[in-house]
Amino acid sequence: MYSKEDIFSHVDHTQLKAFATWEDIVTLCDEAVACKTASVCVPPTYIKRIKDTYGDKINICTVIGFPLGYSVTAAKVTETKEAVRDGAHEIDMVINIADVKNGDYKKVEEEIKAVKEACDGHVLKVIIETCYLTEEEKIAMCHAVTNAGADYIKTSTGFGTAGATMEDVLLMKANIGPDVKIKAAGGISTVEDLEAFLDAGCDRLGTSRAVGLLK
Repeated sequence: MYSKEDIFSHVDHTQLKAFATWEDIVTLCDEAVACKTASVCVPPTYIKRIKDTYGDKINICTVIGFPLGYSVTAAKVTETKEAVRDGAHEIDMVINIADVKNGDYKKVEEEIKAVKEACDGHVLKVIIETCYLTEEEKIAMCHAVTNAGADYIKTSTGFGTAGATMEDVLLMKANIGPDVKIKAAGGISTVEDLEAFLDAGCDRLGTSRAVGLLK
């Protein structure tokens, strides 16, 4: 059994809708401050304004190459550098899923390395969008994320055909290196889901619902 505080400390409180207004972002940030969530996960366009408004009260996470992942590496690197300059502490990047489907796993690994370098010491989470991958491809991505030196492997964007599953989390746990953590995201909709993913070994949970559920 987890306390609310325990759960919140693992939650990336998320608002990534294309039409999210500043008012929506303020609500998200105020909830994050009150509940002491691990971070807020927001569109890159809001990073600087959040930093200017909240200072060090909030750990800012943003997304890169989101949500489809098929931006060229140079674009992802530039996005990442700009996000860090604006005040982001954590980067959630989407892999190039087309490269995975083409079997070019080494190219994916090199891209992750390039983005990790652009993070300038900040946390990098790598979204592999499990709903589009075979088991073999998921395992290959566990190895790519590990070899590239990323901090986390993340299940989903929340914008694909499905979100986090327990089966995928357990597969990741069995195939990532000892220094890689797991973030489950997408479709986490109950307190039981939150607790189950923590029990399974997830260090972070990406969801917009945790505050409402735990209140």
